Amino acid sequence: MPYIAIEGPCINDIDKKRELVRDMTKAAAKCYGLPEETIIVIIHETQPENVGVGGTLIKDRR
Repeated sequence: MPYIAIEGPCINDIDKKRELVRDMTKAAAKCYGLPEETIIVIIHETQPENVGVGGTLIKDRR
């Protein structure tokens, strides 16, 4: 079973999360030639205060 992990900022709109999971599932199923039911998608949401880029927290760059 393919496992897709998506790391990124929070998506507050549940419909956008559904769309992301659906689209990633369809793409992976097509590429692997597997049924969509075998594809696992996990969304890891990261808060801006927990990520640094270039030595600065993303929260502080806004």
